[in-house]
Amino acid sequence: LLKTLKTEKFMLKVKMVKSVITRPEKQRKIMRGLGLTKVNKTVTLADTPEIRGMIHKVIHLVSVEESKE
Repeated sequence: LLKTLKTEKFMLKVKMVKSVITRPEKQRKIMRGLGLTKVNKTVTLADTPEIRGMIHKVIHLVSVEESKE
């Protein structure tokens, strides 16, 4: 049996809304790993379980919006 793969690729727009000052080092590293270094910076990332897990750890510092590619 062959599973059909989705041809649609979903992306996540992640925006840093709070500073990482006074946050634990682990959260700072996660934000840097997401490509977020300054407040109000927005990055577009692939919708993968790894990225969603990182976002879940810092959801209080970011806003997330789903979009199609």
